[in-house]
Amino acid sequence: MFPADFRVKGIQRSGLYLVLLLLNACISYGPRVLVPSITLSPEELSFSSPQNEALEGVDFGLQTNINESDSLANIEILPGVRVRAVAQNGAADSAGIQLGDIILAIDGMETNHPDVIDQLARRTQTATEFNFTVRRNTVVVEATVAARPLTAGTALVELYRIDPIASRAGYRTEILTVANRSNVSAARIVEILPDSPLRDSGLETGDVVLSVDGVSVQSAQGLINRLNQDSELGDTVLFSVFRDGTINQISVVLWDPGRRISRISLWPILQYESSLSPLSSSLSILDFWLFSFYSYNRAESERAHTILGLFNITSDIGELIDETD
Repeated sequence: MFPADFRVKGIQRSGLYLVLLLLNACISYGPRVLVPSITLSPEELSFSSPQNEALEGVDFGLQTNINESDSLANIEILPGVRVRAVAQNGAADSAGIQLGDIILAIDGMETNHPDVIDQLARRTQTATEFNFTVRRNTVVVEATVAARPLTAGTALVELYRIDPIASRAGYRTEILTVANRSNVSAARIVEILPDSPLRDSGLETGDVVLSVDGVSVQSAQGLINRLNQDSELGDTVLFSVFRDGTINQISVVLWDPGRRISRISLWPILQYESSLSPLSSSLSILDFWLFSFYSYNRAESERAHTILGLFNITSDIGELIDETD
């Protein structure tokens, strides 16, 4: 037989575990600060073009977007980019490329993001022929596209893509040679905000991000999409980074808004709720439906205290005053 004091301690320990379990079940958490929402941009943006102003680069005469599967039940990103517009009598049209075609590669370089085509066009300064590998339905063909120099400038010039939340940094898509592999599309870090988690990981402007958790980013927007769609704030992700001719694996802890208690429910002993948008909180002690021993409500700067449903104290409540001459 166990000693009596051992049994008592065991009962006390079990009771404590039960209380902690109940408390954990009755407490909800939310972000410590309000997390802003962002709308992710498409890979390719179109700007208005004033006439009679030179623009660097060439024009393929087409627009593309990410190649998503046609199945609504199982949407996934497939290789290549889908042609969503073809300029009449443009370079792509003259080469036989049609709306809905899938561009798999250009001169042997995989084109899994529209940004790849955009950057290739920007860095080409003269009329040049490119070999496009194109899939149409189940047939893969090759088309020779004679890219034409641009003759009109743009009112807006894209500098880089910004991730204001998860990594708090700016990136630019670049095509470079890495580890004896030519024409690798990646995202170069061009700006790091003061509170960016990249600083804590030792990353610097100029570093090139090749992949996240082993998956190629392909473009600046591709990296931003992965960080904000496929990861949670506060997660640790593994960047494959190209710097000074070598590739390093660097762990990055994404920005974490922290946690706060948003709700406690121990009815009828205690009820507590809080919200950041709008800024409000409420607390009731010994709540018996018809009245509570004590209740507190806050909405922005207004506060109200009530005792036994009879005594009410309010503060910081503005008044509307009608002044007449």
